[in-house]
Amino acid sequence: MSIHTLHSRYDPPASSEDTPTPGDQASEESTTSGDRPQTVPTGTDPPGTEDNSDTEAGYDLPLDQTFEILKNSRRRETIRYLKANGGETTLSEVAEHIAALENDTTVRAITSAQRKRVYVGLYQCHLPKMDDTDVIEFDQNRGTIELGPNAAQLDPYLEDSERRPWHKLYLSVAVLGGGLFVLGEAGGAQFGLTTSAVLLVLLVSITAAAVWHTFTLRQ
Repeated sequence: MSIHTLHSRYDPPASSEDTPTPGDQASEESTTSGDRPQTVPTGTDPPGTEDNSDTEAGYDLPLDQTFEILKNSRRRETIRYLKANGGETTLSEVAEHIAALENDTTVRAITSAQRKRVYVGLYQCHLPKMDDTDVIEFDQNRGTIELGPNAAQLDPYLEDSERRPWHKLYLSVAVLGGGLFVLGEAGGAQFGLTTSAVLLVLLVSITAAAVWHTFTLRQ
């Protein structure tokens, strides 16, 4: 056996001072990472600086929510009443106003049952739905209502227009049909006023009135 082989077998192990311990590695990594500057991606705000202005100023209402609010006459009338009274009112006042409109009378002449029917409907259904979309701010405990940050988005759909007495329109159509029927039975057949002709005129008139009514409500 050669002297070179003996020396290679009994070479002393490396000194522990030359081998880094796990603690030393962690220390070096933390030091290295601590010296490394942290960058923030372009166009983003640092943590804790989020902008909450959208929450305070409202948000854009989707069309389906807009039409959901406006499809009910009590909701539309509530918004109109708020706009006509400085943007705030009470549940009692708007309930009396709507009850008077629905019953074609004055606020003083409505009955307690008529007022209660509107009051309950507003309190349980319509006002909470409008409050959820920030169209109004409804305080159920105090009974106060104010225009919300999204109310202005409904303005294009709430342009004041002359109120059309639809019940009178349909009554006029019914009277017209009844009059033509009487004339037909009284001998108007010779002028073409047969029962079939009267019925046709009546159906066309009712259909035209219904289409006009539906189109007007969507404006």
